[in-house]
Amino acid sequence: MTFSPDMRTAMMIASGICWTLVYLLIIKRGFQDKTHVMQLWALAANISWEFIFSAVILTHGVTQHVIDIIWCLIDAVIAYQFLRFGRDSFRGTMLERVFFPMAALVLVVCFGAVYTMTMGIEPIVPPGTVDGRYAAFAQNLMMSILFVAMLINRNNVNGQSIYIALFKLIGTLIPSLMFYSLAPSNMFLNYLYVAIFGFDLLYLILLFGKCQALKINPWVRF
Repeated sequence: MTFSPDMRTAMMIASGICWTLVYLLIIKRGFQDKTHVMQLWALAANISWEFIFSAVILTHGVTQHVIDIIWCLIDAVIAYQFLRFGRDSFRGTMLERVFFPMAALVLVVCFGAVYTMTMGIEPIVPPGTVDGRYAAFAQNLMMSILFVAMLINRNNVNGQSIYIALFKLIGTLIPSLMFYSLAPSNMFLNYLYVAIFGFDLLYLILLFGKCQALKINPWVRF
């Protein structure tokens, strides 16, 4: 399975659109339900990756670079939501008092992890190219797992919608297929593609079931 350069560009754009919709819907639901949607570790890794690749530290090709900049700006709003509403998740725990220092520490840890993973592993791709796929898919898996955990822990659909789940699944599946075509023998990446798809599908099914249990029509909840 191979894709032409034009097809790969189209796939990057399609994935970028899907993920932009995920972020915008997260912002909508977060403000509407007055809660944070993206969990701290996933948010910190996400912001780190997008800052690294949208700033002057490392850069992608033109198409992905533009997408990175858009994502970084949108993620700033999602970060504000977490700082505004996220403390409620730690009410009554020892972490409530250190909420802001904890968030800063997690951001520093994730930034270091994303940067060192990229610089330490990416050289195995063609010389002169740094696409950040290892860190991107690794943090994507973490986000997928945390979405499932959020649904279970909250036991409601606050901050969640079937469209966030659906666009995340599609937005990740597209580049998974594209990168698989470029390196079909890469066992680690193949594992990440399958694991992410599995958790994204699980989250979609569980969220749909929770909406039905609460007598909520998931298709009219954006």
